[in-house]
Amino acid sequence: MKDFMKLKRKWKLTVSLILFIFVFMMVLLIMLAVTITVLSYSDIIKFQKHESLNLLGDNFFNLLIMLCVLLGMALTVFFTNKALKPLCKVIDAIHKVSQGDFDVQVNLKGIGELEELSQSFNKMTFELSSIETLRKDFVNNFSHEFKTPIVSMQGFARLLKDGELKEEERQEYLDIIIAESERLVELSTNVLSMSKYENVKIITDKTCFRLDEQIRRVILLMEPKWTEKEHLINIGLEEIVFNGNEEFTKQIWINLLDNAIKFTNPKGTIHINLARSKQGVLFTIKDNGPGMETQTLKHIFDKFYQGETSHSISGNGLGLSIVKRIITLCKGTICVESEPGKGSSFSVFLPDEITCTITD
Repeated sequence: MKDFMKLKRKWKLTVSLILFIFVFMMVLLIMLAVTITVLSYSDIIKFQKHESLNLLGDNFFNLLIMLCVLLGMALTVFFTNKALKPLCKVIDAIHKVSQGDFDVQVNLKGIGELEELSQSFNKMTFELSSIETLRKDFVNNFSHEFKTPIVSMQGFARLLKDGELKEEERQEYLDIIIAESERLVELSTNVLSMSKYENVKIITDKTCFRLDEQIRRVILLMEPKWTEKEHLINIGLEEIVFNGNEEFTKQIWINLLDNAIKFTNPKGTIHINLARSKQGVLFTIKDNGPGMETQTLKHIFDKFYQGETSHSISGNGLGLSIVKRIITLCKGTICVESEPGKGSSFSVFLPDEITCTITD
């Protein structure tokens, strides 16, 4: 089938070239005939009729067709083997990519444009291969995170069927089932949130609001979590009126503060600061937790990635991915500084080029 398609393409190219050459030569001959006729009538040049010219005229059309066919076939061979060969390589590589083979590479040499095409194609396949790897990792991680609490609940539910269990054990198993169900709810909520923010291309519904007050409300919202671990929250918030989507920015502060609370040791300190900077605002949150290794820092914003591999700290590895996505939508940046044993610091810059005022 593949050979038939190649033969069909060559046949179409041959016919096209023959027709092109025929039309070109006919136009050229017509222009030549018109020119000769004009010059003849102007007595600039004179022709004498000869019998050989009459004989040639009778066979001229047949000779012209044969010449066009020969030239068309010759050009077909040239284009197929020389000029179009690099393009045929690219077409074959594209067919392989469409079948899911992202390891294919094209190396074209010679013309600068062809080399650039080769490099761009190879870059595209590399990016597609990376995306495919991320997709597979996402599916595997999601399956693991979703399956683990279900298996746990299933196991403890079977134990609860045992009528000889003590009341203490029964309550303990019920608490575990409740905790695992809450974990499932949190996971599904975060996955839905991630899907929601990934489908957003442009942020709408922007309003002017007090950014410092929003952060204070988030800190109060998270109070049960940080009071349980007896954290000290050190706040330094400059009064700032910001133009943006309140829901989106609120999600940033919730996820970053929740992350800091999780990884800060009991009775630890969390520093939260907000200040206006050039053409925007700068938010920083710093904890005195265990810090992170260099390898963890490289993947901290990957979906489902958890630097704490023992899973002793609750989480599903989506919170910081959501933060990164929202900040990207806001055309901002996020930087992380961390060292093992010295805690972590997250700095968020959000551009704010519109001057806002809030009237009482």
